This record gives sequence, structure tokens and C-alpha cells, in this order.
Amino acid sequence: MSPRAFRPVLATALLAVGCVSTTTLQPLASTPTTPAGTPLAQEHGVRLVANGAAWKGYPSYLGRIVTPVEVRLENQSGRPLRIDPADFTLVGTSRFEYAALTLPQLSQENVSGVGGSGPAEPIYVGRPPIWPGFSWGWGGFDPFYDPFYGPYAYGYAPEPLPTEDMVKAALPQGTLQPGGAVTGFLYFQNVSEREGQVTLRARLVDARTGEQFGTLDIPFEVRG
Repeated sequence: MSPRAFRPVLATALLAVGCVSTTTLQPLASTPTTPAGTPLAQEHGVRLVANGAAWKGYPSYLGRIVTPVEVRLENQSGRPLRIDPADFTLVGTSRFEYAALTLPQLSQENVSGVGGSGPAEPIYVGRPPIWPGFSWGWGGFDPFYDPFYGPYAYGYAPEPLPTEDMVKAALPQGTLQPGGAVTGFLYFQNVSEREGQVTLRARLVDARTGEQFGTLDIPFEVRG
């Protein structure tokens, strides 16, 4: 699946009618962890700590749209380490690799293709749109629809991704010098529909030479 084919705004609309499941990544029993229980992997002087259930920002239901993973990288390799979402993937048991989406790829204008941005489409709750020549009366309720909503109840899709919280929490791109550490979120394509288990894979790339000098893997169980 191309990141450009991914449609967070559409997924958000589907969420409003309960069509998309919430996804978290939980460590396997065999996965090494920190004393706090957070999964980790280390090699060549680089330590990766990853939490697939750490998102607390807005929207609270982000795990129903993408798969957010908080990562912390500590560099004791003696080399400058490149930090780039392109160096991270989730590898499913299906052998499909899910990309970490950049903030521009998450935006409505870039991922929805034709049309660009515009007013939010209404999402009707309780009653469908009124067809020409028909109307809903004010008495009683239609048993086919939720009786707790009024005859004209509807809402609008939430703001497009990425939200301000997502931007602030995202893993910054750049270079991590020896002795440094950096923490932030990666936003992967949603894995809940296809996978029961995934492996977070990080390529270790020397920021000065472009040479890959290692790979770190952390396996997770998908719950959603």
C-alpha cells in the first residue's frame, strides 16, 4: 500500500460510525524490556526502546486510524546516527512492511489525492440525510435508528491529521550525535486488519557516510 493511498480523514469518518478498531502493540513475553517493562533492543552501541501503547494526546482514538509507536534512541556507537522515519518499518507475519508515515504524508492535502482540503463532510448520526420530498417528524423515533438521537442529529469529521499534538510529539528528523538520546512518536499505517504480530525494525545508518551498520528488531503482539 502506498502512503499516498492512505486516507486518515476517511478513516476518521469511518471511526465515527464504529468501523475501525483501536490498535495497540504489546510486548511478547520473550521480548527483553527495561525495568519499567518497555520493550528494547540494542546493537553496535545503539539502544532502541519502543512503546506501542503510549499515545495519550489528541485524538485519543489515534490508534484507530494509524499505529502510533513511541521510540527512544540512545547513541553510544561512536558514529553520528541518522534519524529518519524512512529507516523504520513494521514487518508483519504476512511479510508485508508497513511504512512510518511522515507528517506531510499524514496531512489531508497530500494523502487524499484529488480534491485537496475543504469543509468537513457531515456525518449523520441517528437519522440518514433527508431526501427530497421526505422529512422526519418530531414525534416518537424510528426503531431502526438509535432512539437517543434527535431527528436531525449529525456531526462533522474531526480535524485532519496530523493534529497539533501529533506534530509536537513526532520523532524529529536529523542527526543524533554520539552520547545523545532522542524520543518521539512514529505513525505507521494501521496494521490491525491484517496482522496478529509485527516487528518494529530500525535500520542504523551513519549520518556522515550513509552506511547502514546494523538493524534493531522488537517484536510485538497486535491488539485491536
